[in-house]
Amino acid sequence: MEEKELNSLIRKLALLNAIQYNGRAKTDSVVGKLLAERPDLKVNVKEIAQIVNQIVLELNKMPLSEKKMIVEKKWPDLLSRKKVKIKEKRLPPLPKVEQYPFVHVRFAPNPNGHLHIGSSRAAILCDEYAKMYGGRFTLRFDDSDPKTKSPILEAYDWIRNDLRWLGVKWDNEIFQSDRLQIYYGYVRQLIEMKAAYVCICNSMKFKQRILAKEACPCRTLPVSKHLERWENMLNGAFKEREAVVRIKTDLNHPNPAVREWPALRIINTKKFPHPRMGDKYRVWPLFAFCCGIDDHELQISHILRGKEHLTNTTRHRFLYKYLNWKYPEAIHYGRLKMVDTVFSKSKIREGIKKGVYEGWDDPRLGTLIALRKRGFVSKTIRQLIMNVGPRPVDVTLSWDNIFAYNRKNVDILANRYFFVDNPVKLSVYGVKKDYRAKQNLHPDDPNRGHRILKVIPKNECVSLLISNNDISILKLNKVIRLMGLFNIKIKKINKQVVSEFYSESYLDAKKRNVRLIHWIPDQSGIVTSVIMPDTSYVEGLAEKNCKDLKPGDIIQFERFGFVRIKKVDNKITAYYAHK
Repeated sequence: MEEKELNSLIRKLALLNAIQYNGRAKTDSVVGKLLAERPDLKVNVKEIAQIVNQIVLELNKMPLSEKKMIVEKKWPDLLSRKKVKIKEKRLPPLPKVEQYPFVHVRFAPNPNGHLHIGSSRAAILCDEYAKMYGGRFTLRFDDSDPKTKSPILEAYDWIRNDLRWLGVKWDNEIFQSDRLQIYYGYVRQLIEMKAAYVCICNSMKFKQRILAKEACPCRTLPVSKHLERWENMLNGAFKEREAVVRIKTDLNHPNPAVREWPALRIINTKKFPHPRMGDKYRVWPLFAFCCGIDDHELQISHILRGKEHLTNTTRHRFLYKYLNWKYPEAIHYGRLKMVDTVFSKSKIREGIKKGVYEGWDDPRLGTLIALRKRGFVSKTIRQLIMNVGPRPVDVTLSWDNIFAYNRKNVDILANRYFFVDNPVKLSVYGVKKDYRAKQNLHPDDPNRGHRILKVIPKNECVSLLISNNDISILKLNKVIRLMGLFNIKIKKINKQVVSEFYSESYLDAKKRNVRLIHWIPDQSGIVTSVIMPDTSYVEGLAEKNCKDLKPGDIIQFERFGFVRIKKVDNKITAYYAHK
């Protein structure tokens, strides 16, 4: 942008600001508007602010009427624009709240791994609705499968920590593995009501009968026989896969998965011990049964879960009808998927076992612990989920969606530093004095402080380091701006770059519309390794001021991206988040 064009833009913004504030423009407001339109000017915000201040002082001498005449003549459409307010995303109200003494929601994770973006959806929605209605939130660990989806003892704490990071607060905790005697009591009651029975049919033959809408021979046996079989399930007379408790349903139901659905089965807990209960129990409820019982027992008013549970909702309704219970309000939302991301905890566990992933925090994963390690903040995940809400349609997210949310959140937090990846030496001749390049830690917050990079010439020559990636934008005899320092003219491009001092003024660079590149003084950088999302490494040197960083700090390496510091000693290690 030429100097004339820049001054014109500042003048326009200052005039509009003056009209907004009854005739007097405010320098800070104009600078803010200018940087919002032209973020590339942030690198020289001090010089820009001086120019803005001069124009503001000049315009503030004019009467308001004259300012309005200039705007009406040059930019008539701007005066008629109305400011659009961006509404904060709100959740739709819960149905039939008035029919319950209080809103009670639950989040029921299986403690077999860390939470990921998809599983955080129910947790965040429950948390938000509990707060919205002043209700209760129960964290219920779905740990009733010691074999197929076996819990991990450490995962109970993993989930608690993930929820705390998200800012989710719960009122009480329930473990389904503590409640087996409760489930057993309901099994006996349902058998006595002829609503359930113990089936010992071959699983393949049973499936064939169900698909043919035919009852198995076990269904019509006397209650006494089923109670005897039930006792034999408990005492070990039946082995794994030899008997299962089934709930009677409509054999003509259109969904075969609903017909005579299984409620409890035998698991060899000598071979597959439960992490909390060991081999104390051998008969374990399936998800549909214990979940249905618990929702009533805990007086859950509203269930928030994915559409993949619609079949379970139908199963539960048979159970509730037998027991003469009122079914809670069920809100089923669509699937939440992410491009090129694995959410399946079983696949992640298998990948960790085979060495495909380094762990649950592998940067390629969509787990919360992996995102946290890379520099994503919890506010990002909450905003993302709130924006998606409990919509019934399927939603596919891309990493760009998440980057956009997180960029807005961390941009305010992250201090700026220079990192030169794959460094190349740059010699600048004709430098006749020492420079103390003062770089703000944050372009929008001068009060946060600054860093100093010293450049001291030797025989009117300074030696700097620039990124190898910037070689492609250098052209012979073309001017380049070294950010916050001075302008140079390129004289030679080889394994090293040779240049000569051109000028000092940033406005001089703006007149010529030159490119800006970052740099560090030669022999001054800290060896730095950035772990990328695909687990590859980018090696380089960070400016010496990074020595004061701490593990967990989220910063921006200018023109490279946002990173989260992992370790600082003789070498800096960081995880890359995004641009």
